[in-house]
Amino acid sequence: MFVLCLVQFMLVLDDTVVNVALPSIRDELGFSESGLPWVVNAYFLAFGGLLLLSGRMADLLGRRRIFLIGVALFGAASLACGLAQEPWQLVIGRFVQGAGAAAASPAAMAMITLLFPGPEERVKALGIWGGVAALGGTSGLVLSGVLTDLVSWRAIFLINLPVVAVALVLLPRLVPESRALARRHLDVLGAVLVTGAAVSLVYGLLRTGEFGWTDFLGVGAIAFSAVLAVAFLVAESRAAAPLVPMPFLASRTRAVANGATLLFSMAMYAMAFLLMIQVQTALGYSPLLAGIAYLPYGAGVLAGMWLSSRISLRIGTRWALLLAFTVNIAGLLLLSGVATGDLYAAHVLPGMLVLSVGNGLSLPVLAAAAVDGTTSEDAGLGSALFTSVQQVGGAIGVAALSIMGYSHGLAAGAVCVALGAVIIVVLLPSHPTGPRRPAGQVAGG
Repeated sequence: MFVLCLVQFMLVLDDTVVNVALPSIRDELGFSESGLPWVVNAYFLAFGGLLLLSGRMADLLGRRRIFLIGVALFGAASLACGLAQEPWQLVIGRFVQGAGAAAASPAAMAMITLLFPGPEERVKALGIWGGVAALGGTSGLVLSGVLTDLVSWRAIFLINLPVVAVALVLLPRLVPESRALARRHLDVLGAVLVTGAAVSLVYGLLRTGEFGWTDFLGVGAIAFSAVLAVAFLVAESRAAAPLVPMPFLASRTRAVANGATLLFSMAMYAMAFLLMIQVQTALGYSPLLAGIAYLPYGAGVLAGMWLSSRISLRIGTRWALLLAFTVNIAGLLLLSGVATGDLYAAHVLPGMLVLSVGNGLSLPVLAAAAVDGTTSEDAGLGSALFTSVQQVGGAIGVAALSIMGYSHGLAAGAVCVALGAVIIVVLLPSHPTGPRRPAGQVAGG
């Protein structure tokens, strides 16, 4: 559990770790203003676009095997990023990093899901998992500022290598191999269509966020994504062994959890992007000080994570998520008021603490609901879908909300979370089903 969570922390951290370091990277490697965003975008493209394919590969080919391949690929790409001498080298390295993360993340979550099959222990395990993921996302901003100012921007990539080494050495000794019992072939056509749809959607959203909604390539990519998504649904309905079986998508608990996660991720990724810019421009913080300013956020996430499983087991998934989303809305609205000349302790810190606790409360419960009812046959698919939704939601949020400006962007994020709360209250079943047994398996078998 510790090793898997450590790797997930590293993978999610790399979503945001470059944000503060971008000016230093631009100056040293000579990025153009239009080329610099691809240091971030390349990771989003590969991570968000390849998750479903990787999750199904983990189910069919072996979760431990795919996890180790993904971690090794991520480590090699991290080294390449840290040693990059040209802009194209760093962008390619970031894309390969995202591909490695897409392989490792769903396989790791699937292994945790199967290691803790009981409803109560699964909620607690995924509570830790979700909290660690949330902590990784916020810690990326802290580490980026500290390492960039005190060492070099290259250190934000090279720091991954010890974690990779620990995972590659220890995990084969700690976790047995697992795969789906049914010997099915990988649905190649479905994999190509769904991966193409996800990559095209993420690319289109990121490009329109950079160039606006009048950009032909950006809008065209989004339209092409919709065409591929329709083709995927048609192909899956006719496939003998579909990549995403229709009964899997029919689970109301999983559907609501992923829909709420999409809206939640839109708000949180946009918040992280906008707040980091706001404290460095409106408040005049240096990269190091901006990173240090985020430290309380991590403490709030840990506090929320500690409370999350206890609250959800006591009052149920639906009401635990409603409480958590309400806390998030309050935090976003508090932070939306931060303006030039404001004091950190009086204006930034209160909203940051409220929002961080809301994050810690939300993600563990969302993760547990997103894999509700999964078994050894589809645990990798469930976790891949959940993580993919997070990445795509983040891309949508950064593209759509950040162009509104700081205050309006955070207010729009609060609206997104409120919509998620409505979906949860109206559509989420009162009692998630818990883990299912494969056909033919008896209790204790």
